[in-house]
This record gives sequence, structure tokens and C-alpha cells, in this order.
Amino acid sequence: MKNSDGMLKEEALKGKTIIVTGGGTGLGKAMGQYFLELGANLVIASRKMEVLEDTAHELAEKTGGQVLPIACDVRKYEEIEQVIRATEEKFGTIHGLLNNAAGNFISPTERLSHRAFDIIVDIVLRGTYYFTLALGKKWIALQQSGTLLNIVTTYAWTGSGYVVPSACAKAGILSLTRSLAVEWAKYKIRSNAIAPGPFPTEGAWSRLLPGDMAQKFDPALKNPLGRVGDHQELANLAAYLMSDYSAYINGEVITIDGGEWLMGAGEFNHLESVSSSMWDQLAQSKKDK
Repeated sequence: MKNSDGMLKEEALKGKTIIVTGGGTGLGKAMGQYFLELGANLVIASRKMEVLEDTAHELAEKTGGQVLPIACDVRKYEEIEQVIRATEEKFGTIHGLLNNAAGNFISPTERLSHRAFDIIVDIVLRGTYYFTLALGKKWIALQQSGTLLNIVTTYAWTGSGYVVPSACAKAGILSLTRSLAVEWAKYKIRSNAIAPGPFPTEGAWSRLLPGDMAQKFDPALKNPLGRVGDHQELANLAAYLMSDYSAYINGEVITIDGGEWLMGAGEFNHLESVSSSMWDQLAQSKKDK
């Protein structure tokens, strides 16, 4: 058995319907694929319908499972309500929600406009509490149990320079996770979170750290295990927390980062060594794309 193998028994999620925000690409796609492999029905939501449709077709072919793509801007509550309605029409009962949609800027905070700050906080924090509230209200009204799983970061509790909007938003999600774990347990709604370390996705790290900066700040170099995470490792943990095997886990935040954050709080604090001219280069490269 390898760390890149699936962990749970076959059909561990059979009959469950799970919504994944930001499910069309990257880690959301990887986790969604494993949910399908374990027998779940999958709903993927993000803003780009073309990307969602391509992903839905790919995942359905790979797994034989049912995938429903729905365009949704998680900053708009009425669009979230439409996702919930469409999911119920297609699959009936909704059993789980993975709040994975996110965005980030790596930048000195003083270089950010208030609008840039708003973009990150609105997607990450507002999108999470909007979707959580909309679906939670539905579950409570129907007297139905449910599972909430949020993606945070290790700097949600330490803070981190150069990603301040993200740190603020993720800290809010961390508090939301723990608060609702207590308040909504009486409704048989569990609330947990995962704090992943570096799990690079195609294009994501090059966008955040283009050119030579990606090599200079290779996350594997500051990880005790000397490597980054494999997507299946994260998918295994997410599937476990979404499954009935974890029925007694509630209000927990599980870090999966190879011990990275223990080597130095604040995942991006090492960017202190980036010179002003390098920040100018980074800003210009974003404008050129």
C-alpha cells in the first residue's frame, strides 16, 4: 500500500450526495473524484460552467459516478440557494458540503487595494458562511443530519504575512467550524475542517509565485518530510471526515502538512527576504497575463 492509494472501503460513501465548492479544478476536483470512487453522488460548483462541464465529463468517465455541474458565485446567496434546489431535484437528499472555494494574493498588504482585500475575504469567508447557512437552515428545517467540511490553512491560527486577506478569512472559517460544531450538534450536523500544507496543483503555484520565485521558495525545501503532499493523501482525509466512520469527530481541525507549520509559524513569512524590485517584477508579471 502506498500513500497515493485510496484509504477507505469501497462504497464507503455510497448513497451520499456531496456538494464541493471550487470543485472544477485542483484539490476540489481531486477530493470530488475520490468521493465518486467511494460511491457518492457529486455536485461541483464554481463560476466557470465550461470548466465544470469538462470536469464533470472527465470524472464521470473515470469513476462511472454521477456528477452534476452547477455554475455558482459563492458570494451570491441566491445562487447558492439555486445550487441546493438543483441538487435536491437531481439527487434528493444532500448529505455533505465541502467548502473548498478560495482565492489568494501573495503581496505586501500595503500594496493591496481595499477591493483586492474584499475579493479574497468575500470568496473565502463570505462564500463559506453563506453556503453553510443556506444548507444548514435546510437540514434543520427538514430535521436531517448533515456533514460540513471546511478547508482552512495552518496560518488560520498563527496568521501570516503577505497573505493577510486569506489569513483573516481562514481564521473566520476556523471559528465558524468550531462554533457550529457545538451549536448544531443537537441537529446531528457535524462541522470539521482540514488545514492542508502545500499540495501544489497545475498552474496554481506558478500563478502565485511566477518565474524563478517558484524555485526559490519551493515548499518542499522547508518541509520536515522533504516533499509536498500527494492529492490522494488529502482526498483520503476528506473522504474519512465526510464518511460515517468519523461520526464521533466534531469541531476538529486536522492539519496535513508533513510538519511544515511546526518548522515556522506563518506559511508565507519567509517572503520577508523578497526585495522590493522582486515584488515589482511579480506585480508586472500579473499585469502581463
